[in-house]
Amino acid sequence: LSLSLSLSLSSPSLCHSDSDLSDGSRKYSPSSDTSVETQRACGGFSETYAALCDYNGISCKEEVQWDVDTIYHSQDNREFNLLDFSHLESRDLAVIVASMAYNTWFTKLYCKDLRIGSEVTEQVLHTLSKSSSLEEITLENAGLKSDFPQKLSVALSENPASVIHSLNLAHNTLDNQVIECLFLSLCPALCLSLTLLGVVSLSQALCSNDDYSNSLLHLDLSKNPGILSGEDATHLHMFLSQPNCLVHLDLSVTDCCVDSLFGALLRGCCADLSYLNLSKNSFSHRKVKESLPFFRQFFSSAFSLTHVSLASMKLPPEALRSAGAAVIQEQFPRVTSIATLDISDNGFDSDLLTVLPALSKHPSLKHLHLGKNFNIKNRVLDDILQKLVQLIQEEECVLQSLSLVDSRLRSRGTVLVNALGSNACLRKVDLSGNSLEDIGAKMLSKALQINTTLRSVTWDRNNTTATGLMDVARALEHNFTLQYMPIPLSDVTQAYRIAPEKTEQALTKIQRALLRNNQTQRFSQRQALRLHQGLVTSTAEQVMERLCVRVQQQVCVLRGVVEVEELQAAKQVLKEARNSRALYPSLCELAHVLSVDGPVRQRLDSLAGELAKAADKELQVIVDSMVSLCRELCPLSSTAAERLSPPLSSVSERVSIPRSAIRTALMERAAQDIHRALEEVKLSVVSYLTNSIVDQILQELYSTHKALVGAMTLHNFLVNMYLFYIEPELKEPPEYLIKAYLSCS
Repeated sequence: LSLSLSLSLSSPSLCHSDSDLSDGSRKYSPSSDTSVETQRACGGFSETYAALCDYNGISCKEEVQWDVDTIYHSQDNREFNLLDFSHLESRDLAVIVASMAYNTWFTKLYCKDLRIGSEVTEQVLHTLSKSSSLEEITLENAGLKSDFPQKLSVALSENPASVIHSLNLAHNTLDNQVIECLFLSLCPALCLSLTLLGVVSLSQALCSNDDYSNSLLHLDLSKNPGILSGEDATHLHMFLSQPNCLVHLDLSVTDCCVDSLFGALLRGCCADLSYLNLSKNSFSHRKVKESLPFFRQFFSSAFSLTHVSLASMKLPPEALRSAGAAVIQEQFPRVTSIATLDISDNGFDSDLLTVLPALSKHPSLKHLHLGKNFNIKNRVLDDILQKLVQLIQEEECVLQSLSLVDSRLRSRGTVLVNALGSNACLRKVDLSGNSLEDIGAKMLSKALQINTTLRSVTWDRNNTTATGLMDVARALEHNFTLQYMPIPLSDVTQAYRIAPEKTEQALTKIQRALLRNNQTQRFSQRQALRLHQGLVTSTAEQVMERLCVRVQQQVCVLRGVVEVEELQAAKQVLKEARNSRALYPSLCELAHVLSVDGPVRQRLDSLAGELAKAADKELQVIVDSMVSLCRELCPLSSTAAERLSPPLSSVSERVSIPRSAIRTALMERAAQDIHRALEEVKLSVVSYLTNSIVDQILQELYSTHKALVGAMTLHNFLVNMYLFYIEPELKEPPEYLIKAYLSCS
């Protein structure tokens, strides 16, 4: 059972003494109320980890430090994944977790399908009782003991500065009392594994506290068959029927009775609900006439819905399919906010003839899933596919993705594949499981050669041989916009058995073309900057650190002995050396901030409007010239065409280049190339400035170190001279002291 809650309540502050902590907690984590603050990589995690290893007498793993300082830092990854170090012993993992209690860089701790021992568990609890930066904790299938929730609740209550808003304890054997314990700790998002009794307890807890009606935003009980069947869902329906602020509701695969659920949703969830997933549940256990009114009324009242999934609803055969199709036809166009609709595997079949025209009228529908609804005769199937082609080719169509998975369209589906060539709206299409064979692959190859809007195509389980795959590969050589096409494992496996060399050649060409198309996309320059920083400045920082330590020691020794000006100069050099650590990231951040809305972007914005006007003017001249040529070559037909509605001469007034196309070409393509060039120049400038300053600081540190060494030598000479003259038996200084004095002078 997965339960996700979003609450905006605060945890009560409880006082607990250090004696309440276990011995393991005190051992791995020395008592300290101050967190380690440092400008080093990942908030100084490596230094804290090394200190705790030394404190506990455990060897420090350089692998851990290298991974954090290099991989985590360059990726700006603030989620610490224990799976990265799953090969280490339990005591090593415990020290790693303990280090996070004093770190402000990491905001997430992740562990899934890794059994952690009691040592690690104790440190997780201690970290949660101390950390003021951890926001999300995932301990899914981690072998937690049944009393862990109670200890966790105590740990959270001990930390008034806790900012945890997401807690995932799914697939652990926990007591039903976990609900009460964790609800009392008021963690904003919970993901648990409970029994059927746990669901009842949860529902009762939701109903008994009015605060949840005003704060619960996210409720996910999906993928738990049978937990909402029968009377066990009564309390949940009571909560949903009360006025609440739910935004996300996922009850898929819970065997809930959907028809009675819509009555509760109608009374309590119409105002704010934007995500609704009821897939793979039974639509009705009652008569059709009793179940549809609530269904109709809800969708005519829920004006905030953006995502609706009603897939595999097990619609009963007695005409409910037609009735359900009628509801979609009548009500869905009125819910203008819906952007994603999944009605796959509902047996609409011939009813799609009326459903598709209704969906074409929807003003905001961007993602449509229609798979497993085409079990019909060939003639009707042809009509439905024509309706679908009309839907995606309408000028006002806003559809961006279409899924027809496992619809078994066979060769008749090629009409839809062929229509993708002239389609200007779809960016993603999934045609897997339709047995389109090589003829379908041939149509896809032709479509890809002229289509410039598709970014993702999923094609598998279509009985495509090596010949069909090669057709697609050749087409991609001339397509520079498709970015994602997962390897069709099923088709490739069959094709490889018959023609291994040809299949391998086709796959190589496809992957090479996709790689080429993705190289023009935006790359995370911040990641490149961080990685570059780690490789360029690490050696200089090590040298500077050693010099700073030596100079600082000399300053401490000579305090009150040499001139104040010399010590002040040395301290200033040390200060600049410390400031230089923040020089590289500060310069990078400054360059990024100043270029967010800089002159280049502003100029491109104004240029987009100017280009649109110029394009319209050029197009008008071309069209007028074409009309004149038509009149010259075919005067009689042209004169007759002028009497049509609209007349032939008005064609120039009715054509124009979409403003969005010009803006996309500038802001998404040209702007990316310009931005990438600017980032490369900024990177070189930042590196040059940083290296120049660091080199100068190193020179000043060397000079300061040399001067202070001379001062210490002279100081030691004077001391020795004093000791010599207070000895009465010595008449003159030794020769080596005179030479040392002369060299110091």
